[in-house]
Amino acid sequence: MAPKVLISDSLSEAAVQIFKDRGIDVDFQPNLGKDKDKLAEIIGNYDGLAIRSATKVTAKILENATNLKVIARAGIGTDNIDKDAASKKGVIVMNTPFGNMITTAEHAIAMMFAVARQIPEASASTHAGKWEKSKFMGVELTGKTLGVIGAGNIGGIVCDRARGLKMKVIAYDPFLSEEKAKKMGVEKVELDDLLARADFITLHVPYTEQTANILSKEALAKTKKGVRIINCARGGLVDEEALAEALKSGHVAGAAFDVFKEEPATENVLFGLPNVICTPHLGAATTEAQENVALQVAEQMSDYLLTGAVSNALNMPSVTAEEAKVMGPWITLAGHLGAFIGQMTDEPIKAINILYDGQVAEMNLNALNCAVVAGIMKRANPDVNMVSAPVVAREKGIQISTTNQDKSGVFDGYVKVTVVTAKRERSIAGTVFSDGKPRFIQIKGINIDAEIGAHMLYTTNEDVPGIIGALGQTLGANGVNIANFTLGRSAAKGEAIALLYIDEEVPDTAIKQLQDTGLFTQVKELAFDVA
Repeated sequence: MAPKVLISDSLSEAAVQIFKDRGIDVDFQPNLGKDKDKLAEIIGNYDGLAIRSATKVTAKILENATNLKVIARAGIGTDNIDKDAASKKGVIVMNTPFGNMITTAEHAIAMMFAVARQIPEASASTHAGKWEKSKFMGVELTGKTLGVIGAGNIGGIVCDRARGLKMKVIAYDPFLSEEKAKKMGVEKVELDDLLARADFITLHVPYTEQTANILSKEALAKTKKGVRIINCARGGLVDEEALAEALKSGHVAGAAFDVFKEEPATENVLFGLPNVICTPHLGAATTEAQENVALQVAEQMSDYLLTGAVSNALNMPSVTAEEAKVMGPWITLAGHLGAFIGQMTDEPIKAINILYDGQVAEMNLNALNCAVVAGIMKRANPDVNMVSAPVVAREKGIQISTTNQDKSGVFDGYVKVTVVTAKRERSIAGTVFSDGKPRFIQIKGINIDAEIGAHMLYTTNEDVPGIIGALGQTLGANGVNIANFTLGRSAAKGEAIALLYIDEEVPDTAIKQLQDTGLFTQVKELAFDVA
């Protein structure tokens, strides 16, 4: 069956057509997002949900999203999505950060011009029949210092445009390297330095615990007298009450805000103050941007639902369509390695260590990590997936570490997973052969070459005669057919293992019969999700 996508907000017809052209069954209900009860009632019928800002995806709605795999926001902000609840449910949350970058950056530049020259007030005065030329004395941007808080995608464009205006640009961004800052032609500074030096301050960061009230009352007091502040990012980044006081005192000369702590902002402490420009969250409001994000969201969701490619995900590593083709067998292998250890481990897990060797070490390791962890967690929680597994592991306090190394053996690449508990360490390694099929190549340090099937039987024993006969005779007597039989041992008469690929589940009676022979130290039936 074709994947089903619900569009609950306004989206362009071109975007709807993309879904249809890609073979997606699309249900376009642009006003549904305002009806939370109806959305909760029907959400379980869909694999994907495409939204804008009107739809609020709450934990309650997600409880009913039994088939939902992806939520995609046509735009940048995802404050209207409960991302923690989505992650625990195993639902990917995507946004479209690039479709409206230029539009939002241009709006910030326009707001900066407007507040520098008091254009809205001058326009209103002139429309009123006044000619107050001397009242609206502005300042030039050329030669002024612009402080950019957040030099990411949008902030970077603002920096570039400001340099074109011959402004000196300084930037505060903990994730901005000195090398990147140099390439951008900006000076990387600490926040207090930016506050003290900037003639204009523009914000381009998301709203998080770290950035909430980043321009607090205390921070505003550190700013240069006569500063002008522009916020086209998110509401709540600036203490609006403190800013209003600073504007009234004259310490801040002007402000231009497109976003507010409470939206829709029908009233606000900044409204009515002189040289304060306010717009109703217009940063992305251009024809080009609205069309771009709509088309982007349709392509991203279609790619994921049809090919597994993940773009611009906020709660899972992105995997391009090209990566998905190459990495598909390796992601499958990673899941099988995790599933083996998960089924073999009964005690609480303290740590998961993952080694990547050779060519696989150059792949998207974050995605492979998620597959390993999901495989391990599925035994305790069958509904877990690559999105929710890291959340579950984090909640359980499991430490996850990775190591990558150059090719060190006969294989071009392999993955080794080691789980640490209070009692022991258990490890397994695997690779992908040229036929694209994953194989187990080592268990407990013992080399093997085992094809992976839906049903498998794993045994450990001392290396003594009679093991093969006992396994074959017992399984045969119980109607279990062996498709593939792999043996390995640490040394002659040392520890030995057997891994059997079988065509059906092993009856409990057969397991007990094998245990009663006294030949085996362990007999374990395993199951793998093999397409």
